[in-house]
Amino acid sequence: MNLNQNDWWSQFLQDPNGVILDVRTEEENAALRIPESINIDFYKGQGFVYKVDELDKSKNYYVYCLAGGRSAQACNVMKQLGFENVYNLLGGISEWQGPVEE
Repeated sequence: MNLNQNDWWSQFLQDPNGVILDVRTEEENAALRIPESINIDFYKGQGFVYKVDELDKSKNYYVYCLAGGRSAQACNVMKQLGFENVYNLLGGISEWQGPVEE
């Protein structure tokens, strides 16, 4: 499900089962990230699938990338792997107005 940043962030803050997932590269993540996010690089292909498949499927995942494209694809992959609740951040971190770590 695609959410604008206000809905994405407010829903995450009220979600005790929420996990923020950054699907950008490690270099992108090291430069700027949303606090408390975990990083699994979507560009790792099958490696991404293996890592994501190890995550707890009972959690709710709030997924972001730079502009929203990779995270949308990652959400589709996660749905195929059996994740029920995945939320894509529209516009990605490039349009993000919330807290960040540099």
